[in-house]
Amino acid sequence: MTATRVRAAVIGASGFTGGEMLRLLLNHPDVAGIAAAARSADEPLESVHPHLLGSGLQFTTPDEVTARAGDFDVVFLCTPSGEAMRRADELLAAGTRVVDLSADFRFPDPGRYARAYGREHTATEALAEAVYGVSEFHRDEIAKARLVANPGCYVITALLGVVPLYEKGVADPALPLNLVGINGTSGAGNKPRAEVMHPNAFAALLPYSLQGHRHAHELEDRIGGGVVVDLSTAHGNFARGIHIQATVPVRAGVRAELSREALLDLYRARYDGEFFVRVNTRPAQGGLTDKDYRRYPTLAGVTGSNFCHIGLDYDAERGAVKVVAVTDNLVKGAAGSAIQNMNLMLGLDETAGLRTYGF
Repeated sequence: MTATRVRAAVIGASGFTGGEMLRLLLNHPDVAGIAAAARSADEPLESVHPHLLGSGLQFTTPDEVTARAGDFDVVFLCTPSGEAMRRADELLAAGTRVVDLSADFRFPDPGRYARAYGREHTATEALAEAVYGVSEFHRDEIAKARLVANPGCYVITALLGVVPLYEKGVADPALPLNLVGINGTSGAGNKPRAEVMHPNAFAALLPYSLQGHRHAHELEDRIGGGVVVDLSTAHGNFARGIHIQATVPVRAGVRAELSREALLDLYRARYDGEFFVRVNTRPAQGGLTDKDYRRYPTLAGVTGSNFCHIGLDYDAERGAVKVVAVTDNLVKGAAGSAIQNMNLMLGLDETAGLRTYGF
């Protein structure tokens, strides 16, 4: 794939994630053409996405993009769960590559998908070839794929945060993994709801899906080893971002030798050379009870970027590693990781269009 030849389409371009896809594609050095498809194709795109004023983009329809699928090098599906299943076969048959940002192709087992989302999987042939899209873990497979399943925003943040502990045998898979995830209100979507309107969401946390979040299924599936994930989620009073705090139980045999310094060494080695994963290695300051905020990352450091920042600590009394991982839910948690996957699929520089730091 040579520069200026990439032709991309976004189906579901009217939502927050779709708008972020368009923003990032417009700034990508190798993307020459963009089709933006939405069901509300009669509305001016610049009215839906005022930040794209002057881009020249106009909405077309999802059916038009699907009919012209052979004209595109890649199609991004930013659609509700169920829509990608209906379109994937036709898109793939036309010879285009597909990055699905919904959950339709994240579970290799269609039965697990049905348990998580309450509906039958109807595209099992496409599912059989789908590659899970955490670039840092599946780079070689993604580069050869026609269909990539982008991970959920909580999931990619949590996986980057905790997987090294399971890979190296530090975490005890027989004990539950406890995660608390705070998501920006953009994670609620762009359909008006009173609960997430500014007067109601400001200075508040809005817990949701405590009966069992669908991303817990995805995390259990991807971590493997029978790990049980206890995921508690809420919207915070900010627009964008994922803040994960994980309590990871440590195997009894390694508790005595573990320390924050050892954890930092482990994570530095695991993510050496990974441009988008940064480990906060600031040394601890103060005494045992001092509030040393600087050793943990904050959302302000990643907003608007494709980076994941990770902070670590060790509670020796309780035999638990504490992990803080933060991302922008619309970038690394969605559109940014999708473009990272596109870059791999098309043989481009993996970081192309994504090297911007947070704002």
